[in-house]
Amino acid sequence: MPSQTLTTRLAATTAFLLAATALSAPAALAKPSDDEPARAYVLTVSTDPTSTDYENRRVDVTGTVTKADGTPAAGVPVTVREVVRFTTWNPWGDPIDPTYYDPRDLGTPVTDATGTFTVPDVNIDLMSGNSLLNVQREVQITATYDEDGDLNTPQDGYFTDTTVTTKARTSSVSYQVNKKKVKAGDILTVQGKVTLPKGVEETGTEVFLQTYWESQYRVKVRAEEDGFFVMSVRVRDYDDTFTLRTAPTDLYVAGAEKPLPITNTSLPRP
Repeated sequence: MPSQTLTTRLAATTAFLLAATALSAPAALAKPSDDEPARAYVLTVSTDPTSTDYENRRVDVTGTVTKADGTPAAGVPVTVREVVRFTTWNPWGDPIDPTYYDPRDLGTPVTDATGTFTVPDVNIDLMSGNSLLNVQREVQITATYDEDGDLNTPQDGYFTDTTVTTKARTSSVSYQVNKKKVKAGDILTVQGKVTLPKGVEETGTEVFLQTYWESQYRVKVRAEEDGFFVMSVRVRDYDDTFTLRTAPTDLYVAGAEKPLPITNTSLPRP
């Protein structure tokens, strides 16, 4: 699973800037108060194209920095990042951040005389090697500019973002189990095969077995080069959710999910 690799300070700054961005539109319609300084710059970012797929993974990132009066701001360094996002496993519904972030720096281009910055030919992909379990299909492209370069003073910082939709190919998983009725102490063995699109190697695809609703998975293995896998687990008296999930190693190949027809006879009867 990916870790939340954004630093606490950066996360706090981003949250502040997001809030400032969200408030900027209605605030622009109201007369600014004397103790509320006007924002000096406007920052934008976009990509061409706005979506990618298995054969076409690259985009050009462009953006602009303009002054409050609309004139271009030249010579401004803008930090551009790609952020692959993941849905947090949270079956309890607690008020926690529902997203994991896996950011990657794309560079710090400087605006030209027209206030434009560009990062050409960006590969929209996961480069860190983290598991792709629960990956979200929209990859975030962020642009930030801090006037004094000090993240501890976010009031002079600017943030904007856009998303690139990644269109993934489908995959499947088939399985066999050694028994469909189990009890506490039994060894449940699941063997099966991961099938990926033609031309994509099955080697390394992660296969997860969930046995209890509160846990994302109990056992994890990697499929062999022919796509086959086998996994075993000792059943507990409270195991009640038997599900297979897969996570291919390619962002552009979607994982598969399959509930298993397993009954745990050790569970209390309703």
